Amino acid sequence: MKTITVGLAALLLSTAASFAADAWKEAEVNGTKIYTDANGMTLYTYDKDEKGKSNCYDKCATNWPPLKAAAGAKPEDEWSVVGRTDGTKMWAYDGKPVYTFIKDKKPGDVSGDGVGEVWHIVKAD
Repeated sequence: MKTITVGLAALLLSTAASFAADAWKEAEVNGTKIYTDANGMTLYTYDKDEKGKSNCYDKCATNWPPLKAAAGAKPEDEWSVVGRTDGTKMWAYDGKPVYTFIKDKKPGDVSGDGVGEVWHIVKAD
């Protein structure tokens, strides 16, 4: 019975870690390492957000969809989970919530970088 319990605990831990691993990945665009969502779409931060708090809702969130965090998602390294006012959760990098951009149509597009001088690509260290 103890073996089953330990095995189940290991499975649950690996499943929780996979939520994070499946949410984002590193990519290289124009010689720069960046983070993308699981589909390869560029991730951005918003200067008007606060550390651990999103200020992008309504029309903003339509144009800049938040990178949703799965139920049970756990922080990993520089990545954390931020609660939204609608009760959903989203990912944040170094405390800053991250988003994709509706005008990016394919992996590798970076058309959101610099929009309004407040949107920036999330660069990998």
